Amino acid sequence: MPQYTDDFRPLDTISGFSVRPGLYEEFGARLIPGGVSFTLHSQEAASCELLLFHHNESEPYAKIPIPDRYRIGNVYSIIVFGLDTRDLEYAFSIDGPYDPKKGLIFDKTKYLLDIYAKAVTGQGTWGSKPESGFRYKARVVSDNFNWDDCCHPPIPMEDLIIYELHVRGFTRDASSGVTAPGTFQGIIEKLPYLEDLGVNAIELMPIFEFDEMRNQRSVNGKMLLDYWGYNPVSFFAPNTSYASKSEHNHEGRELKTLIRTIKEHGMEVYLDVVFNHTAEGNEKGGFFSFKGFDNQIYYMLTPEGFYYNFSGCGNTLNCNHPIVQQLILDCLRYWTIHYHVDGFRFDLASILGRSEDGTPLHKPPLLESLSYDPVLASAKLIAEAWDAGGLYQVGSFSSWNRWAEWNGKYRDDMRRFLKGDDNTAAAAVKRITGSPDLYPPATRGFNSSVNFLTCHDGFTLYDLYSYNEKHNEANGWNNTDGDDNNNSWNCGIEGETDDPDILALRFRMIKNACAVLMCSRGTPMFFAGDEFGNTQYGNNNAYCQDNHISWLDWSLLEKNREIHAFFRRMIAIRRNHPVIRRETVPSSTGFPPVSVHGTEAWKNETAAYTHYIGIMYAGKHDDGTEDIIYLAVNTYWEPLTIGLPHLPEGFFWKLLADTGRGSGSIPDTLDGWNEVISYSILAAPRSLMILQAISL
Repeated sequence: MPQYTDDFRPLDTISGFSVRPGLYEEFGARLIPGGVSFTLHSQEAASCELLLFHHNESEPYAKIPIPDRYRIGNVYSIIVFGLDTRDLEYAFSIDGPYDPKKGLIFDKTKYLLDIYAKAVTGQGTWGSKPESGFRYKARVVSDNFNWDDCCHPPIPMEDLIIYELHVRGFTRDASSGVTAPGTFQGIIEKLPYLEDLGVNAIELMPIFEFDEMRNQRSVNGKMLLDYWGYNPVSFFAPNTSYASKSEHNHEGRELKTLIRTIKEHGMEVYLDVVFNHTAEGNEKGGFFSFKGFDNQIYYMLTPEGFYYNFSGCGNTLNCNHPIVQQLILDCLRYWTIHYHVDGFRFDLASILGRSEDGTPLHKPPLLESLSYDPVLASAKLIAEAWDAGGLYQVGSFSSWNRWAEWNGKYRDDMRRFLKGDDNTAAAAVKRITGSPDLYPPATRGFNSSVNFLTCHDGFTLYDLYSYNEKHNEANGWNNTDGDDNNNSWNCGIEGETDDPDILALRFRMIKNACAVLMCSRGTPMFFAGDEFGNTQYGNNNAYCQDNHISWLDWSLLEKNREIHAFFRRMIAIRRNHPVIRRETVPSSTGFPPVSVHGTEAWKNETAAYTHYIGIMYAGKHDDGTEDIIYLAVNTYWEPLTIGLPHLPEGFFWKLLADTGRGSGSIPDTLDGWNEVISYSILAAPRSLMILQAISL
């Protein structure tokens, strides 16, 4: 006697399982009462099998051919009833034509990881190499997490302080003092520290499932791994080895707990997402997912069927093919809806604007669809507006007034100016005042600029003023990897030193960089550990260093307490003076919102030899009181006498910070020192001052 579904359609029996057509509009595996719906699509497939595995088994206990009558268009969908999902892992086998010159490389012997897998099995322990014959499989997960109504209104771009961190490296070192080092839980334990520091947005380096053992190698007795994680295996699944405990059938719970707790601390969380390539690599790389579904669709291929490489990692995702567009949109919606993520930073985002043959598009369909998607309407979209193929689009990235950019020109121009290079003052003025040459106020505005001097890629802030050259020997490539154009300065001695004068100069340079970053229009971002002088010992490409080179040394927090206190104060000054970060009600003094000054007030000097910039912001607080801030930056190696702008009667200048005072760069209170500043003030060599106009 046939079995029936609730809508009175009889169930089929295939390979001993009761089945019926599935949920065609929901790709991946979806739990339903009594069963699981499995849905996938392939344009050129001739047939498809669903493979069912017991937990940790390498061979399937069942193969279920999906009937042709269960196929609508290019979509296969089947519901299988009676499965024990606690013991279940699954994959697909797809057969189809084999014609490599056309990009068709179907192989039914391959076990394929579901492109929409929400959890990936087999790599739950960091640094554990899978057994021989390992194949990726997916797991069915439930989505019953309690978010406790933790949502809060989006934080405006101008109010953000973004803190970029690596999940493992942030707390892996024993000095972190957490109970679960190197995990999402470890970050949770450090959130009170970040809240006290003043950051309100955390940008997580890649947390999509990746294989840290990919291309593992030994150099001088040290094991090097794919530590950073910029080679994604699955776009929808969190990296299981970042969880402190096994999350069998509940993968993602610890990450969700982290995100919920971040929001409870009044912060936002952004994911660094990699849609420019995958871990499958080129024709010599792996074959475990996209290649087996529709290689010719998911990757950019040459006319001969080889892989374009605009990512520098072997392959390039074909982002503006409609199928791949939909995949990326589905992915970002998933993380926004189910993980409550507040925004995304797109790695090598210029690739997202290339056509199927690699040429840049004028109005990339993918970027436009992301810009106008209603689910993503409140999400921050931040582009790394260049790629490894030479396409550099800082200031010209297609934005539809929705995208912000990592401002690489801010980094480069400000590094040169701060270390005292000639011919840099004019560019520095633009960068500090919001890069109007890149983001015109009438169109995009300075909220499109994410300002940074350091990030994961390059020197730490401490190393920026400790090394003239990169020192990447530990990476095993004879120091040929990493950027050679660092615009760094070792302050007189290369690397570590006990010289008190050199150390004092380095601390002053770090403080100058911090203060300029926090007093620039645009959104500031800095790399974890910069606030207490963390070092990578001159390594500016630590992508493979899962050790003390990349792990934060939290003992430096006490050793360099002076730097930490300065960072904390500069963040507070930015927060307490809205005139720095946005246009406010005009000042009653008649001062313009932004003005540029030389060593003489109101004289904008940007000649080749100019090494001093004065920037004055003028406006009002929300309560109507005056808010006038003067930033004085002397990058010259001699003291300079500075003429300050004269203030209206009843006002005087008060000093909030002065890096020329060494360890006493900041006063004990936010109100500044009690001394009244005359209209002529001496700026120490290579120093910075912040002054506030106070009414009597």
